Amino acid sequence: MSEQPDTPTTAGHRDTDMPWALAAVDTAVVLIDGEGRATRANHAARVLAARLGPGATPDLLLSRTTTGASWEMAQRDGRWVGEVSMADPPMVLEVKLYCGSDGSTTRRFATFSDVSARSAREDELQRRHDELQRTYRRLAGAQEQLLQSEKMASIGQLAAGVAHEINNPIGYVHSNLGTLQEYTGALMALIEGYASALASDDPASSREVIRHMRERLDFDFITGDLPQLLSESREGIERVTKIVQDLKDFSRVGRDEAMRPSDLERGLESTLNIVWNDLKYKVRVEKHYGTLPLVECHASEINQVLMNLLINAGQAITERGTISLATGCEDDEAWISIADSGCGIAEDALQKIFDPFFTTKPIGRGTGLGLAICYSIVAKHHGRIEVSSRVGAGTTFRVVLPVVQPAGAGDDEATAG
Repeated sequence: MSEQPDTPTTAGHRDTDMPWALAAVDTAVVLIDGEGRATRANHAARVLAARLGPGATPDLLLSRTTTGASWEMAQRDGRWVGEVSMADPPMVLEVKLYCGSDGSTTRRFATFSDVSARSAREDELQRRHDELQRTYRRLAGAQEQLLQSEKMASIGQLAAGVAHEINNPIGYVHSNLGTLQEYTGALMALIEGYASALASDDPASSREVIRHMRERLDFDFITGDLPQLLSESREGIERVTKIVQDLKDFSRVGRDEAMRPSDLERGLESTLNIVWNDLKYKVRVEKHYGTLPLVECHASEINQVLMNLLINAGQAITERGTISLATGCEDDEAWISIADSGCGIAEDALQKIFDPFFTTKPIGRGTGLGLAICYSIVAKHHGRIEVSSRVGAGTTFRVVLPVVQPAGAGDDEATAG
């Protein structure tokens, strides 16, 4: 085996003074004395030092890449590793300092690796990662805007129906109040008649007058109709209150809040109540509810999914049909099924129904975003939407959600937001 070239090092030693293995490796290695000076340097170290400028030595390499603090940490821990960026010449060095003792003698050496290419790749990867993060946040913002736009479009579509649902009870409550006003006037007149009779010297003589007044005012009819009017009015106000509450539950913005345990059946009933005006003239609803636990979710977003599915189910029925609602829980997952007896979906279209802007509805009746947004919302909740359909027989959508969100899901959501 041939020896290494007998070339003196800057410190006055030859490469042959170093262990042969260190002299042969490509990594720059410098042995250091107790004063912090280079005592030996292999060929790779001398070549690296020469890049610092004409006449540059391993001692200059040490002084430009190490500090007292780095040596203190190496002395304490046995080693220190760091990266040092240089401007002249431009390069990044990975520096490793090692300290040990042999009896009373301290042994120290340093290794140097040019990691400029690796550092540049890491910087480029970091830049691309930051750019992807910014793009993801922009896409998440655009998705949220689409969600809210689609939600507002859906609410706008239902506004007339909701107004009708509110106007009906308000209408008969208003009519009942007019009748009650008339009844109140008649009863007040009768009370005044009684008061006048009681104030007279001979109340018994006014008995016939009071009887005629009761007949004229139709007192017996009033006393029979009054409780019914009050009951109908109370029922109408409760109906309006329920619709308003359902609208609040449906549209409550909760995206920035943490997912919380929610009653999916209550959400389904509220949403059904909101869309009922669009369904009631041609749809019979069957309910087959199982036992559902509270499910961790954003309730308003799940309501948006249910509303889209209910509207689609109603639109799939042209004349008269049935929508079957079912709920259940299996293996820590809750599910809601919405099945219609409508026209069904062709096999080739079934593969595309969740694609953005794909729609089987006539122009002007659908944006093609409803099911795409439903899919996105359910995916964000770590759930899934299952669909089965047969042309002429109807379609069934099944929304499946985990009862408890996976660990770390809240962190992912916060990052996405």
